[in-house]
Amino acid sequence: MYEHNDRTRQPERGAIAISDFVYAATGARLRRLTTPDGEHWFPAVDVCKHLGYAHTGSTLRNIVDPAYFSPAESVLLKHTLSIPAGREWRRDMNLVNLHGLIQLVNGSTKPESQPFKAWVSDVIVTIQRDGTYSLDPAPLQTTPGTSYVMPAQVADAIVRLEERNLRADEALAAAQAEHLVELRRANDERSKVSEQLGALTHQVTGLQHVLTRIADALDQIVDRVRPAPLPEPRAPLTPQHLLATWRDRNLVVTEDVHAVAAHLAPALVHGPVACRLEDVAARTGLTRDRVHDCVRMLIKRGCVRQSGSAADGVPVYSLP
Repeated sequence: MYEHNDRTRQPERGAIAISDFVYAATGARLRRLTTPDGEHWFPAVDVCKHLGYAHTGSTLRNIVDPAYFSPAESVLLKHTLSIPAGREWRRDMNLVNLHGLIQLVNGSTKPESQPFKAWVSDVIVTIQRDGTYSLDPAPLQTTPGTSYVMPAQVADAIVRLEERNLRADEALAAAQAEHLVELRRANDERSKVSEQLGALTHQVTGLQHVLTRIADALDQIVDRVRPAPLPEPRAPLTPQHLLATWRDRNLVVTEDVHAVAAHLAPALVHGPVACRLEDVAARTGLTRDRVHDCVRMLIKRGCVRQSGSAADGVPVYSLP
C-alpha cells in the first residue's frame, strides 16, 4: 500500500479506518493512494480482480460513474504529486475513489462482498425510515476527535475474512507439509533403488569374470582332448602357403586375426614358438586383450595349438 499525504495538512480521520472499511467491502487489503485533501484512490485492476470482474476497462465503463475513476497521472497532477515508487504503479493505470469502489462492490456477486452490501442496504433503509444514520461513539476515547464503534456487520465481515484467511493459511501449511513428506519418501525410494542397482551391477561384474574363466578352462580342455591329425607327406611349408591354407579353409575370418596369424606364421613353419602377447600387440598395433582373443580364435579354428610353456611361463604354440 502507498499513502501520499501533504505534510502541512493532515487529512481528517475517518469514523471507520479506511483500511478496515475497504477490507470488509472487498475481502482484500488493497493498495491505496491518499491525496492531501483526504481522498482515497485505489488501483481499479486490484479492485476488479478481488471482486471477480474479468475486464477492468469495460467494468469501469459499465458500472462506475466517470467522475469516480481517473488515470493515475491526472490524480497526481491535480495535487502536484509524483508517481509512487515501484513497478506496481504506472501513470496510465486507472484509479477509483471510494465512491467508485462502493459502486463496484454493489455490482459484485462474490460471497465475500455480501455482508458489506447488506450493511449498505441497512444504512439506506435506515436513512429512508428515520432520515439519518449515525455510528455509536466509542465508550473510550483515546485519540483527539470522536472515535466510533465499528458497525456490527462490518466487524463481523472482517472477522469472517480473517477466519477464512487463517483456514487458508492452515490448509496451505498442511499441503506444504504433506508435499514435503512425499518428497522425502520419494528421495528414500530413489536411494533404495540406487543401492539395489549398485549391488546388482557388482553381481553382474562378478558373473562376467566367472564366465570368462570357465571359457578359458573349456578352451584348454578342448585343446587337450583334440586328436592329433595324421601326418601326411607334404612339401616344405612356407609362411605364405600356411596363410593361404588358413584363408582358403576360412580359418582366418577377420583382419585382426589375420594380422596375428601373419605374425606367427613365419616362426610356426619352423617349429614351436613362444608367444608373448605383449610383443605381438606391439608389432600388430592391437591391444593385448585383442591379441589374446585372436590367438584363442586360431586355436579354436585348428590353426595352432598350445604345446607347452616356456621357462618363464610364456605359452608355446605349434602347428597341429
